[in-house]
Amino acid sequence: MTALVLDAPGAFHLAETEPAPPGPGDARIRVHASGICGSDRELYQGNRPKGYVRYPVTPGHEWSGTVEAVGAGVPSALVGRKVVGEGFRNCQVCDRCHAGDTTLCTAGYEETGFTQPGAMADTLTLPARLLHLLSEGADLGAAALLEPAACVAAAALKANVRPGERVAVVGTGTLGMIAVQFLAAASPAELLVVGVRPDRERLSLSFGATAFRTRDQPAARGGYDVVIETAGSASAARTSAALPRRGGRLVLTGIPAAGADGLDPTDLVVRQIEVRTVFGAPPAAWAHAVRVFDAGLLTLLPLITHELPLTDFATAIELVGSGDPKVGKVLLRPGGA
Repeated sequence: MTALVLDAPGAFHLAETEPAPPGPGDARIRVHASGICGSDRELYQGNRPKGYVRYPVTPGHEWSGTVEAVGAGVPSALVGRKVVGEGFRNCQVCDRCHAGDTTLCTAGYEETGFTQPGAMADTLTLPARLLHLLSEGADLGAAALLEPAACVAAAALKANVRPGERVAVVGTGTLGMIAVQFLAAASPAELLVVGVRPDRERLSLSFGATAFRTRDQPAARGGYDVVIETAGSASAARTSAALPRRGGRLVLTGIPAAGADGLDPTDLVVRQIEVRTVFGAPPAAWAHAVRVFDAGLLTLLPLITHELPLTDFATAIELVGSGDPKVGKVLLRPGGA
């Protein structure tokens, strides 16, 4: 098989190896597609926080594929099934894992594509317990976006939007556009999208938004019951924090650069804003995202703008960081499939 190996920040090569048989409890996946997001670019540039990366590593935490082999103790009926999979390699025995909060596992951080081999390769081997089965007719290209969709599902579950509430999404990237779809399903009275890309207005409205504003256009400060931030910048977090009403709910999903100016704690306390955060997705959020996707209620294909072979990794990583509004989700297709 061919695998992309990131030896160190900015240095990578393609390696040819024989795929090992899956061990007990494992499954080997024939990768269909692997998505690239901002955290992969951080990995490439060397900006990933210490403790959340281990070089050399094969990147790829957003992926879809088909089970081609299973190890001892794994049902053979999984072979041939279309799947996606959780990235966090949790211990399953600590108190947080028992509570279902597997992304808070106290045994330490391990994640596919960052500290464990990822999906920018022809095959990926991981514990079968992390897999989520897709329907037979699932589009595997679209399914490669189910990892970010699961993170948005985690945010939506924490936000607990109720029908008739006023809701805002800050950010117009992949996460933002998926968030609009999840939140529109809750029948809000208003669903505002705030971002830096005016070209996303039409797409936002088609996904269920009722209004669109760029960040330089004033929105109703303090007028929203729920605000979900998806942009991953300190400025987006501050914009988001200004939008909830007194006692409103704010969910942050992006990770700003280390040392970025934070939110004003005095403002949050005086306005009694409930702040929650998302880092990865626990099993319940994955199950929710896959269920919505398989029901045909999640539109992901329009978010994909580029599909490139694994050999074009350097081009793909540059596209992701180009700032070009024509660039949406970039997928790598191992084996040129």
